[in-house]
Amino acid sequence: METILIVEDREGLAKMLSQTLSDAGYEMIWAKDGREGIAKVQEQKIDLVVTDMKLPHKSGFDVLEATKAQNSAIPVIVMTAYGSIDIAVKAVKAGAYDFISKPFEPDHLLLQIEKALEKKRLVAENLVLKETFSNQLAFPKIIGKSLGMIEVMEQVRKVAQGKTTVLLVGESGTGKELFSRAVHMLSPRKDASFVAMNCAAIPHDLLESELFGHERGAFTGAIGRKIGKFELADKGTIFLDEIGDMDLRLQSKLLRILEEDTLMRVGAATKVKIDVRVVAATNRDLQKLIQQKRFREDLYYRLNVFPVNIPPLRERMEDIPTMVQHFIAYYALEIKKEIKSVSKPAMDLLLNHPWTGNVRELQNAIERATILCEGAEIQIEHLGLKTRAESPPSIDEIPMDGSLQEVRDKAARFVETKMILKVLKKTGGNKSRAAEILQVSYKTLLTKIKDYAIENPI
Repeated sequence: METILIVEDREGLAKMLSQTLSDAGYEMIWAKDGREGIAKVQEQKIDLVVTDMKLPHKSGFDVLEATKAQNSAIPVIVMTAYGSIDIAVKAVKAGAYDFISKPFEPDHLLLQIEKALEKKRLVAENLVLKETFSNQLAFPKIIGKSLGMIEVMEQVRKVAQGKTTVLLVGESGTGKELFSRAVHMLSPRKDASFVAMNCAAIPHDLLESELFGHERGAFTGAIGRKIGKFELADKGTIFLDEIGDMDLRLQSKLLRILEEDTLMRVGAATKVKIDVRVVAATNRDLQKLIQQKRFREDLYYRLNVFPVNIPPLRERMEDIPTMVQHFIAYYALEIKKEIKSVSKPAMDLLLNHPWTGNVRELQNAIERATILCEGAEIQIEHLGLKTRAESPPSIDEIPMDGSLQEVRDKAARFVETKMILKVLKKTGGNKSRAAEILQVSYKTLLTKIKDYAIENPI
């Protein structure tokens, strides 16, 4: 329900407008003068302002200016006396959405409000699309008939109906963003924005501005106001992926938002009220991070209200045939091929593969196979997966000839190679994150990858 602020000193007109708009499904707030109107704009979450131009204490122009300073996306409709067209035009030039001359029919104002709010929604959606279009998931459908998946979807269905904060826990590649979208689409917020943010993908010094926005001049390069992801997600859902990588200072700000439903843009002097549902995700052990003083315990309990553990693919192998068929249908249609299925040897390999990269790794394998396949059936050679015979050697296969130092070097190389591959798979190929987990510099990791001829596992 959108909230409309009426700033009008004539109580009779204000009550009539409030009743009309309340009957239309809006939540109404009344301010009897300009000063009170400005205070309400700054203190409460307002979606649209209707203000008279001639008011006690502060004018309608002052209300307009304060509203645009608080949030330039809030539409303002000004009411003017008959014959004051020049004042109305001046207000529109100053940023008002439109004007309406008194006396007027309430239905005419209602139509103007509906148009203004629709334009506001379209602007917000366009901003979200510009930010997220290239990152949209290819498969908005969750596939799986295993007991583990059925349990997860039942949890998602139950929690979706409220505003409860959800924490999705699972390995990299298990489809946590897909589940967060399911929470949103099954909720009453489904018609509002869904905004996704990967907290590990943006440097810490830029993440604050991306999440909370900033004012013009807040820092070098801030040439204008920026609306952050939280404001874009107002009335909807924000998905915070890799929450365990968030800087402690930003964790404190996030905690305040969860507690107060308000945020402060970087460089701002006033707070902005928001209504956002938070879904967070991590593939890390947050309790271990708490012990290491790298994650706030109070934030953990705020996020962990309703934890959902997403099982890795290796624990639901019975879902693989269905997923494979879905991916084949998608990619075959995309590249216009008549591929119908996979051969039995290829399916056997898929069912016996460890899938350390989870669903993402399976999806990539099928996309590759679809490109390479020239017939109606994907063969084992199209998958690009190692068979058991091609698996990495065991420790027993390390050559034991030469000096003790030579054997030690070979063993170290073997172990380091295995460890680097394991961590790269865990991080989805993110070398910066892998270097952090391995506790080596980024340059050292790149050198070892080159020296050991390690191929990216994702």
